Amino acid sequence: MVGVVVAVIAVSTSAILVRWSGAPSVVKAFYRVLFMAVAVAPFALRDVDALRAISRRDLVFAIVSGLALAAHFASFFESLELTTVAASVTLITTQPIFVGVAAATLLDERLTPRMIGGMTVALAGAFAMSVGPLVIDPLLGGGDIVAALETAFAGSTTQLYGNALALAGAVVGAVYTLSGRSLRQRLPLFTYTFVVYAVCAVALGFLAVGSDAPLLGYPQAEWMLFLAMALFPGMFGHTVINWALKYVESSVVSVSLLGEPVGSTILALVLLGEVPEAVTILGGAVVLVGISLTNRARVT
Repeated sequence: MVGVVVAVIAVSTSAILVRWSGAPSVVKAFYRVLFMAVAVAPFALRDVDALRAISRRDLVFAIVSGLALAAHFASFFESLELTTVAASVTLITTQPIFVGVAAATLLDERLTPRMIGGMTVALAGAFAMSVGPLVIDPLLGGGDIVAALETAFAGSTTQLYGNALALAGAVVGAVYTLSGRSLRQRLPLFTYTFVVYAVCAVALGFLAVGSDAPLLGYPQAEWMLFLAMALFPGMFGHTVINWALKYVESSVVSVSLLGEPVGSTILALVLLGEVPEAVTILGGAVVLVGISLTNRARVT
C-alpha cells in the first residue's frame, strides 16, 4: 500500500500543474502521456523478449487499456468545459463502483461487507467535497437547495451532455484499472506501460489534430509543465499505480485514488492560496476515513 500512497500524492499534483498551464486540455493530456511513453521506452526495449512474448490476446487488452485511458482523459477534460466542476468531479468519482462490481464479477476479487462499507464512506466524502458547497451555501443563505442541485446536475442540454461524458469517463477509467489489474499478473511493468502509454498518446494525438489544437509553438514554461505532468502525476502516479495493481486489488486502488482531490485541495491551499470551505475539509476527512476502512478490511 505504500506504493499506492505515493501514487495518490503524486497524482494530486495534476490539478495544480493543469491549472498553471494555458495549453488546450487535449494538448496537455497528449504531451503528458507521450513523455511518459518516452520515459518507459528504454526500460521496455531493454527487455525486447518480453515485448515479443506478449500474446495476441494480451496485446489486444493492452491496446484496449490504452484507448480507455485516452477516453478517460478526453471525456473528463471535455466534461469540465460543458458542465459544472461539481457535477463532473462527482460523476467521475463513481469509478470505484464500476471497478468494484466488475472486479467481483470478472476478476473474482472478493468484496467483503467491510470493504463495501469503506468504499461507501469514501464515495460519500468525495460527494460532499464536490457538491457540499452547492448545498451548504443556499442552506445558510436561505436559498433553494433543490434548484442549486438541478443547476449542477441537470441544467441545459449542454450540461446533460457534459454530465454524460463525466460518467463515461468513470466507466472507461474502470476499464483501464481492471485491464491493468488483469494484465499486470502476466506482463512486466514497463512492457505493459509502454504499450498502454504509446496507444494512449497516439489516440490523444489524433484527437488533438482533429480538434485543430496546436501541438507546437508553446513557450518554454509550458514545455516544462508538460514534462512535470509526465514526471509527477504520470510516472510517480500512473506508473506506480500500474506497478501496485499486480499486488493490490483493483477495487482498493480505485478507492484510494479518491484521495487525489484531498491532496489537490491541500496543494491548492499552499501553492494557489485557495482556502477550502468547511464542508470540503470535512468531506476530505471522510474520504481518508473511507480509504483507511477499505484498506483495513482488505488485510483483516
